[in-house]
Amino acid sequence: MPNNTVTIIDNRNNKKYEFDILDASVGPSVVDIATFYKKTGMFTYDEGYTSTASCKSTITYIDGEAGKLMYRGYDISYMAKEKNFLDTAFLLLNGELPDPDQQECFKVEMNKRAFVHEGIRKLYDSFPDHAHPMGILSAGVSALSTIYHKHLEVHTKEEYREMAHRIVAKIPTLAAMSYRYSKGLPIIYPDISKGFTENFLYMMRAYPHKYVELKEIEIKALDTIFTLHADHEQNASTTAVRNLASTIAHPYAAISAGIGALWGRSHGGANESVIRQLEMIGTVDRVDEFIARAKDKKDPFKLMGFGHRVYKNFDPRATILKEIRNELMDELGISNELVAVANKIEHIALNDEYFVSRGLYPNIDFYSGLILRALKIPKEMFAVIFVIGRTPGWIAQWNELRQQKTIKIARPRQLYMGETDRTPK
Repeated sequence: MPNNTVTIIDNRNNKKYEFDILDASVGPSVVDIATFYKKTGMFTYDEGYTSTASCKSTITYIDGEAGKLMYRGYDISYMAKEKNFLDTAFLLLNGELPDPDQQECFKVEMNKRAFVHEGIRKLYDSFPDHAHPMGILSAGVSALSTIYHKHLEVHTKEEYREMAHRIVAKIPTLAAMSYRYSKGLPIIYPDISKGFTENFLYMMRAYPHKYVELKEIEIKALDTIFTLHADHEQNASTTAVRNLASTIAHPYAAISAGIGALWGRSHGGANESVIRQLEMIGTVDRVDEFIARAKDKKDPFKLMGFGHRVYKNFDPRATILKEIRNELMDELGISNELVAVANKIEHIALNDEYFVSRGLYPNIDFYSGLILRALKIPKEMFAVIFVIGRTPGWIAQWNELRQQKTIKIARPRQLYMGETDRTPK
């Protein structure tokens, strides 16, 4: 019997079925069950795909047990501390870090492509006041497909490069416009003299003919958040992007799908939920009450910002953001009740056996929400910030699937539990 196979025995009839084992370059091997139904007449059942590999990928690797995350083989700590977001975007899109010339060209191209078609403003004008920025942003990305309708088909490397650079460059502009339209504020155009992350903060904060001060620590903090969110294996939004790509949908439709998936409170909206919960707790003297509720199995209350679906150890992104948060708070002199509440919850969770034994460590959402609040970014923009960071990863994942020799449309099966035949005879 071959060593590189798994044998499954159906104990009902003692039939044996063999399936190949595929080894990864690092991490768990997988069992190739593509022929499972053909051989056995059954489907596999894996709710939430917790044990299912849906694709082969060379982009991002996570070791949840060790608390490790890599982009194209580079450790996340190295990328966050030694590189910037544009370096990360280039790496994800092209497979290699840029050399100095490529780095400068990429930066210049991002600045030039940051402007959006004036027709987008007419679309944005049609949205009601106080519309959620995520809804506006999603519509804006979809609208790009109508403006660049002659470039929806991507076949060559040059077409891919142009499409990818266009979307990455325009997303921050569309995001800032989404926020300002939702608040009835005047639109601020990109400033080509500013860097990628600085430009976004400028478009968020500035007013016509008025100087706006942007501190280096603020730019660094937001750039780090973008970097840490750039990709994260096959999460819900990335899976949505890949599923659309499997239908041969154009990239603008796929990115819009990713935005829709990311909007969910359990995904990109999680850091907003953290802040809302801290605001609900309100004061330090109420923390113990809510910690007790979190431990009570009969209480539906759930402490937001702790634990992770993949990481069973400390989230490596959270470790980096904790350092940034402390540096930001110290340099900006931020000290308020909300920070005090968060600090007490964090201290308890890191030392309480209940949380430690369950691997419920603070995750990236716990720290990113506090950082974004310190940057004066409103809660409704938290998921939008996530979109800006995640866009290069989505595009890289879309392209990876499209580069496969054969593409099968995503089509999960089901375990039907409904009525059998209710048709009148």
